[in-house]
Amino acid sequence: MSSQDPLPAARVAAGADAPVRPGYRELVVLMAALMSLNAFAIDAMVPALPAIGADLGVLDENSRQLVVSMYVFGFGTSQILYGPLSDRFGRKPVLISSLVLYLAFSLLCAAAASFNLLLAARMLQGAAAASTRVLVVSIVRDRFEGARMARLMSLVFLVFLLMPILAPSFGQLTLLFAPWRAIFFALALFGAVMLVWSLVRLPETLNPAHRRPFSLRSVGAAARETIGNRQSLGYTLAMTMMMGALMAYLNSIQQIIFDVFRSPGLIGLTFGAVAVPMAAASYTNSRLVERLGMRRLAHLGAAAFTTLALVHLALAAAGEGLWTFVAMQGLTMACFGLASANFGALAMQPLGHIAGTASSVQGTIGTIGGALLGLAIGQSFDGSVVPLVAGFATLGGLSLAILAVTERGKLFPKP
Repeated sequence: MSSQDPLPAARVAAGADAPVRPGYRELVVLMAALMSLNAFAIDAMVPALPAIGADLGVLDENSRQLVVSMYVFGFGTSQILYGPLSDRFGRKPVLISSLVLYLAFSLLCAAAASFNLLLAARMLQGAAAASTRVLVVSIVRDRFEGARMARLMSLVFLVFLLMPILAPSFGQLTLLFAPWRAIFFALALFGAVMLVWSLVRLPETLNPAHRRPFSLRSVGAAARETIGNRQSLGYTLAMTMMMGALMAYLNSIQQIIFDVFRSPGLIGLTFGAVAVPMAAASYTNSRLVERLGMRRLAHLGAAAFTTLALVHLALAAAGEGLWTFVAMQGLTMACFGLASANFGALAMQPLGHIAGTASSVQGTIGTIGGALLGLAIGQSFDGSVVPLVAGFATLGGLSLAILAVTERGKLFPKP
């Protein structure tokens, strides 16, 4: 069975002469669109935080960050359930159920009459969206492994990065013509589209031989194997540091653009300018990973991320303008893009037989850990960009240290 065939199980189930659906390109776009539900739910809200605060009586600007953070906490804490459920019942029924819930909780966010109700609804919305992170990784791992998985995930990430370009501009444009609640109605519509697309076009990808019972004993054994595997744990923790940097950026960027650089009208352009280098790095990774190897590219990405963050910290301490900030942030996040897909693929590489549960455990660690780190950095905002950039440098250095321990000092291996 060739790993070039994205869905061989579907071919077997339907008959040798039946067309496989979706094809490779549609699979990439579908997986990216599912992951984009999560990105859109975060990025589109960033320009709306001041309006939400004003409408719901939230005077403290740092408290408005909870609209992002509570979503991420819900996203992180529920991932542990989706993998075991999908290992037992299959990927598709779990995905469809969660998309229905995502649609419902998006509508609840739109109707929220108080800040506390909005935060609760956001946490539930994030909990429903968590299935997309777990199941996209599981579906791809069902069909690919190693460098081929990293290549496909790089292409998924490339399409997915349209969201940071489009979502803030969409949120900002929506606010010109409608209240902030309209953004949540748009999220519900996006969820409905993904529900129909997945229901019609996505077959079940879990090999029946890999189904596992849903029991505490079975889940516990798979979780222990995931955490006990040196490669899985090391690259999951390194990814957690990168997620912390991403969450710090998302928590801080609205206040940086609005309060530090006094340019609220440029927040959409800023998101796009930072996302373009990330997209270029993901495309480069998809072209090079099978030739240069996942480890080499992952380690180079983490090292470059840390180096650029240190340079940016020196510039920030001396005083910088908006476009210097955007340029340095874009270069640093490009290195994030280079490292991230490879970290995820390396963490999953030895665990294909428990892909669902392994993806849940790794995702829970990475998301909750990243959310806590990002919240700590975001809450340290002091009217300058220094806390954010210093956080990037610290987390980059920690990721390199984790990689060195995981690989017993053998960084930047030759292919």
